[in-house]
Amino acid sequence: MDAKMTEFKTLEKIANHLKSNAIKKADKNIKREEEKKKIVVEVIFAHNGVGKTRLSGAFKELATEKSDTLYFNAFTEDLFHWDNDLEHNTTRVLQLKESKFFKVFEGRGFDIETRVREFLSRYADFDFSIDLKAKKVSFSREIIKEGKKKKVEDIKISRGEENIFVWSFFLAIAGLAIDNDENYKWVKTIYIDDPISSLDDNNVIIVASYLAN
Repeated sequence: MDAKMTEFKTLEKIANHLKSNAIKKADKNIKREEEKKKIVVEVIFAHNGVGKTRLSGAFKELATEKSDTLYFNAFTEDLFHWDNDLEHNTTRVLQLKESKFFKVFEGRGFDIETRVREFLSRYADFDFSIDLKAKKVSFSREIIKEGKKKKVEDIKISRGEENIFVWSFFLAIAGLAIDNDENYKWVKTIYIDDPISSLDDNNVIIVASYLAN
């Protein structure tokens, strides 16, 4: 079978192709007797600096009245920022900015920590606690000291560990959107930009397999 190559002059045209193509495929696959959502996956491979994150910006601009896409990209990661308590150097927390991304905190009956922890435990050995009211996350880790386990609170995790935490948080939210949770019914498409830069090769394969499922 001969491969067909299509050339696009701008990022905007690629974004439009991705969105319209996904919608067409989803509509085609929907059967009258099926109520559940159909999942259509489009994958792009590109080297660093080509414009993957800029493409996600172009994709976002396609929304007509309001956003209909849940993103994982550099902008999503910027929703999390550190308050390092530089004066006392004791309490370090990750602050969560105001965003529709965090609608999960509005009147929730379930435990969002459990959902995030389920993903995080696959990739990391630290733990966390979320203050829902203050929208702050604190981190802890168990260490062995003098032959005994000790829990160290309010730690500063590494940049790579932070990226993995944000990725796990995103997966928990994406799961709610796919399950048609009331707070995320606005999500029609999910756009993921390079979530694996902080994972080793084995975990890259695990992430790819999980996303496919």
